[in-house]
Amino acid sequence: MRVLLTGHQGYLGTVMAPVLAAAGHEVVGLDAGLFADCVLGPAPADPPGYRVDLRDVTAEHVAGVDAVIHLAALSNDPLGSLAPELTYDINHHASVRLARLARDAGVRRFLYASTCSVYGAADGDELVGEDAPLRPVTPYAESKVRVEDDLRALADGDFSPVYLRNATAFGFSPRLRADIVLNNLVGHALLSGEVLVLSDGTPWRPLVHAEDIARAFTAALTAPREAVHDRAFNIGSESNNVTVAEIAGQVAEAVEGSKVVITGETGADPRSYRVDFSRFRAAVPGFDCAWSVKRGALELADAYRAHGLGREGFERRFTRLAVLRASAEAGAVDDTLRRR
Repeated sequence: MRVLLTGHQGYLGTVMAPVLAAAGHEVVGLDAGLFADCVLGPAPADPPGYRVDLRDVTAEHVAGVDAVIHLAALSNDPLGSLAPELTYDINHHASVRLARLARDAGVRRFLYASTCSVYGAADGDELVGEDAPLRPVTPYAESKVRVEDDLRALADGDFSPVYLRNATAFGFSPRLRADIVLNNLVGHALLSGEVLVLSDGTPWRPLVHAEDIARAFTAALTAPREAVHDRAFNIGSESNNVTVAEIAGQVAEAVEGSKVVITGETGADPRSYRVDFSRFRAAVPGFDCAWSVKRGALELADAYRAHGLGREGFERRFTRLAVLRASAEAGAVDDTLRRR
């Protein structure tokens, strides 16, 4: 297929593009470039693509495309809370507009990167399936729920949207994100000797490696239509439903000489949930996640050491939140996004 991959210069897109290409697909990227220079190690070889803000996409960008994989978004809770109106404008309205353009251009399959955080304050004692109530607690998660609802209204006999609710990602990418839980804890352990947990460590988190996400999207791209059409799927593995304290323990084992420090200063996080991932395995026989939390922690520690991760890079270079927070204080966060 000829696949338009939005967010191809982001954390997940940089991992996914070569996986799609290896499966025989022609990949065309579309990205605003906000994270394009957040490179750790050798620069990745990007597919050809468009440098464009998601809000400025036109019919030209989806012409001749067989499928769209839509990853691009303002992609974390602090950023979403920093400028909620931009989160809804980009993550919700621009995403639905892209889907309409794709449908009108004859695109047949639209894979949407949603998130397990749509379950929000679920009961951590029960496995949450795709039909569970959605209880988003942040603008980021709420924007994902709204897009899923609007895409369902666009589904028809020719246009087939699929909603892939990723667990919290982890693992090395040439374009690193250091603000997600496992990546953050490994980096802090290497730089300080402490696996620093600010919550009380009790919240449950479902985790999934970036490479497993890429493999899942690649599998969904060619799955039989009747198996995936207009359906939501949790992406991850039950074995990677872990508490934050358990994640910290795995990191301490991976980073020799480090110790777990749980301060509890932020209290118990209301976002706590364990997820059932069996629906996707049933729809796409033969798929399963390959990465465990322990293996991912070891991979990250080795990669951080090999590529010389330093404190400045860890704290600032691999997340744009500090830059955007300063822009927000000046009332210019949208200008910063559009300049990238």
